[in-house]
Amino acid sequence: MAVVFGDFDLTDFWDNSEYAIGSYVGEPLTDELVASIEDELGYKLPKSYIELMKCQNGGTPQLTSHRTQESTSWAGDHIAITGIYGINRSKLYSLGGDFGSQFWIDEWEYPPIGVYFCDCPSAGHDMICLDYRNCGSDGEPQVVHVDQEFDYNITFVADNFENFIRGLGSDEMFE
Repeated sequence: MAVVFGDFDLTDFWDNSEYAIGSYVGEPLTDELVASIEDELGYKLPKSYIELMKCQNGGTPQLTSHRTQESTSWAGDHIAITGIYGINRSKLYSLGGDFGSQFWIDEWEYPPIGVYFCDCPSAGHDMICLDYRNCGSDGEPQVVHVDQEFDYNITFVADNFENFIRGLGSDEMFE
C-alpha cells in the first residue's frame, strides 16, 4: 500500500493502462529532476505534488471528476480530467514534455498564471492549473480550471493540490 499526504491510500488511485504508461508515466523522480523542472517553469512545485509524483511520476487517475461551485463548459457542477502531468521531460504529457505547461501558454495562449499540470477530455480546450497569482512563485498555489472555450475564464477548483487530489471522484457522482 502506497500512502501520500500522511493518510491517502494510493492502492487504486492510478489507472495504469498502456496509454497512461506510454503518454504520462515518467521515470522515477529525483531531487535533481524536480529542481531542473522548477527552474525551467519558474515556480516552486507544491510539496504534495512532488510527494505524489515520487509514488508514480504522472498518469491517469481512476477518479477523474472534481466538484466546482461554478459552471464551466464541461458541466454545471464539476470538471473532468484526463491525466496528471509527471515532473519530467520524457513523456508527451509531462510538465517539461512536448505538451507540457509552457506549450499551453505559448501555443494556445493560456494565461501565464502558473503551471498547467492536468489536461481535460476536451483535447486542449480547457486545462487545470496551479495558480500562483495570490501566493507568488514560491508559495502554495490554488488549483483552477481555465476554459479556453469561454475566453480563458478561470474557475476556482481547490485551495491546494492535496485538496484537489482528495476531491477527485467518480463520474457517477455527477450523473
